Amino acid sequence: MILGACSAGVFAVAHLNASKPAVPAAHKSRPSPPAATSESAQGSRPPTALPSPPPPRIPRRGAGTFTSAGGSSEAVGHGRTLRYVVQTEDGSGLTAASVAAEVERVLADERGWTTSGVAFRRVEEPPYDFRVRAATPDTADALCAEYGLDTQGELNCNVAQTVVVNIRRWILLSPQYAGRPADYHAMIINHEVGHFLERGHRGCPGPGMPAPVMMQQIKGLHGCVANPWPYDRLGNLVTGPRVYP
Repeated sequence: MILGACSAGVFAVAHLNASKPAVPAAHKSRPSPPAATSESAQGSRPPTALPSPPPPRIPRRGAGTFTSAGGSSEAVGHGRTLRYVVQTEDGSGLTAASVAAEVERVLADERGWTTSGVAFRRVEEPPYDFRVRAATPDTADALCAEYGLDTQGELNCNVAQTVVVNIRRWILLSPQYAGRPADYHAMIINHEVGHFLERGHRGCPGPGMPAPVMMQQIKGLHGCVANPWPYDRLGNLVTGPRVYP
């Protein structure tokens, strides 16, 4: 619209002053292109990275008492049925229902211990064959120390009829399973339930191969690839050389 108005004005002046020679169009002054605005200049800069959210606060200790997940599940697997309860420490920030859902998912997977010839059924109260307890670091250490195990505020254990899960690692995971909570939970449950089933520690079978679930993977993979399951999808046991103790 602005250029159209300017052209009309030039035409009118030329008509009224026909005796004056017209100024050649090539000699007309034209506005310079606008300089880049600050917005366009900023648009070429890489976006500023947002700060990472702080890690969740993990209570060092809870009440020392436990609440069991309510209800029960159907038996999964074939063979001798093992009854288990799932409990979380009061004051840990975790609900028994959320942990129970993860444990049920893991124990029902076809790559899990059901392939070894056992079945699992979650129950709400005794009698049971074993229990899974999710505990704060201090409480987990105390439960494991009763049987001479030093879990250093970080590790999990199986003692007698109890699988002790340290909630610090349950929530923050381990470097080998960063960003993979479902796999980390599966590895921990399968490893400690494996001990309850009298399975011993195993080592890495070779570089680039899947780590046995009975390998202490959170202490290092030693060339193996992180693997949370006892069996592969073909039903083959993933194992390696025996490690003592």
